[in-house]
Amino acid sequence: MCLAVPGRLLEISGADEFHRMGRVSFGGVVKSVSLACVPEAQVNDHVLVHVGVALSVIDEEEAAKIFAHLSEMGELADLDPGPPP
Repeated sequence: MCLAVPGRLLEISGADEFHRMGRVSFGGVVKSVSLACVPEAQVNDHVLVHVGVALSVIDEEEAAKIFAHLSEMGELADLDPGPPP
């Protein structure tokens, strides 16, 4: 099964759309992900990430719903997207 996980975009770097990278927080765990597929993404947006690539921008409400479902399934250890920094 494939799963995309929501995270909050903290920082953007890179010179052009193909080399854009972002630091994304997944409930406090921060990872570097490619933003090549979401040129519209901005700092503090929520993005869905699969295997290190942000696939889409989603709203905060949708991110919270996904975290709640994953938590209910026992797939998360009390992770929460939290408020914007």
